[in-house]
Amino acid sequence: MNISYTGGSILLVDDEPEILELTKMTLSGEGIGDVTTTTDSRDVLHLLEKERVSVIVLDLMMPKLSGTELLTTLVGTHPHIPVIVMTAMDEVETAVECLKTGAFDYLVKPVDPNRLISVVEKALRLSSLETELSSLKECLLADRLDNTQAFRNIITCNKKMRAVFQYAEVISRSRQPILITGETGVGKDLIAAAVHELSGMPGEFVTVNVAGLDDFTFSDTLFGHKKGAYTGADRSRDGLIQKAAAGTLFLDEIGDLNPSSQVKLLRLLQSHEYYPLGSDTLKSTDARIIVATNQDLTRLIAEGKFRKDLYYRLCAYQLHVPPLRERTDDIPLLLGHFVEQAAVSLRRKQPLLAPGLAEELASCEFPGNVRELQALVYDAVARDATGTLTADSFPCIRSHIEVKPLKAATPQEASEMLRRLFGRFPTIEEVAECMIEAAMSIAGERRNIAAGMLGITRQALHRRLRNRGVPLSRRSHGEQ
Repeated sequence: MNISYTGGSILLVDDEPEILELTKMTLSGEGIGDVTTTTDSRDVLHLLEKERVSVIVLDLMMPKLSGTELLTTLVGTHPHIPVIVMTAMDEVETAVECLKTGAFDYLVKPVDPNRLISVVEKALRLSSLETELSSLKECLLADRLDNTQAFRNIITCNKKMRAVFQYAEVISRSRQPILITGETGVGKDLIAAAVHELSGMPGEFVTVNVAGLDDFTFSDTLFGHKKGAYTGADRSRDGLIQKAAAGTLFLDEIGDLNPSSQVKLLRLLQSHEYYPLGSDTLKSTDARIIVATNQDLTRLIAEGKFRKDLYYRLCAYQLHVPPLRERTDDIPLLLGHFVEQAAVSLRRKQPLLAPGLAEELASCEFPGNVRELQALVYDAVARDATGTLTADSFPCIRSHIEVKPLKAATPQEASEMLRRLFGRFPTIEEVAECMIEAAMSIAGERRNIAAGMLGITRQALHRRLRNRGVPLSRRSHGEQ
């Protein structure tokens, strides 16, 4: 298994060159190649002034300046750097004293390679987390954003979004998975693309929507196949994980991934290795994986629909993108941007905006979020014949004014409303059918908007409509 670590290095301190070379080779064999060595313990503090070091592996028995003395100094002057003591002294008292002083771990020579690698990996993760936490605190306290260009495709002036950007900037250099959560249409894919750009990884940003993929299609899409793996596989094909080598693989709608595919994704995250379909040759990957979902994964875990161990693998870093209703200060910016964009796309003169239009739009719920606003603006520009967009150009404003939200009703009131509507207390399926019809009507048959209003994916809405015999082509001219 090859694991890439970025930022900082391992410093090996031992007066025996053979031990240094063997240890360096052991670490390099696992992809931990940024290793600096020294046989003189007196050089360590000087090296720390010139280089960024993440972990120190320190021998105790050294001439001139002992490891015990150096450990005390390092803990006092560089407490953020984990120090692993590796010595031939197999004495409980010495080990206890080193750990009390502040050593991260105590290893006795000759050290089992697997044990060495495991301890160094843990120390690297701790160092990475502490560095990221320090950087995040600095960014938030100074309200600093170093690379605004990476977020150029996200139109916002909102403080919550700025905090998301700052956190994304801090974690972008890590190779750990990232979980991006948020409702449909908030721009989770744009955040993932920004993280990839910030990471500096030379490979591609590869995206795949895993909703509705059966296990076979998921495996073939991600891992590829060998020639003859199945009927019709007349040649070998690399999967998207290979295409994302040295880059980022973005898996959208991860909450809809079927159980068998969840197991395969978990193995990939654990070992960074996989088998193409029909092949017994193990392949490795250095692609960074980012996933996104509009679902509550903790609820899916409780319902037995999502693996708990996969969730813990994915949530090392979590970014939550707030819905549009929580950042209504973005609506004027987004409105102006989408109107200009729509006019160019539709080759029409850019219409004016009626006074107070942005404020009226801010009163809408926007269950489809930014994507819904974009679709509504495109539709309004396409239908405009006056040269000015007003509240009448947007159905969501009229529906907000005319319809009392059901969430304000008590259970008794809701029961009475349902009985009046259906003539009796309806089944869940009957209510769902009614909601779909209403959403499609309000959205003007635009399925992307209707899906957002219902809080389901477009694929799920397509399936429901198809089961009712509604053809996929049934949509208005304004759907984007």
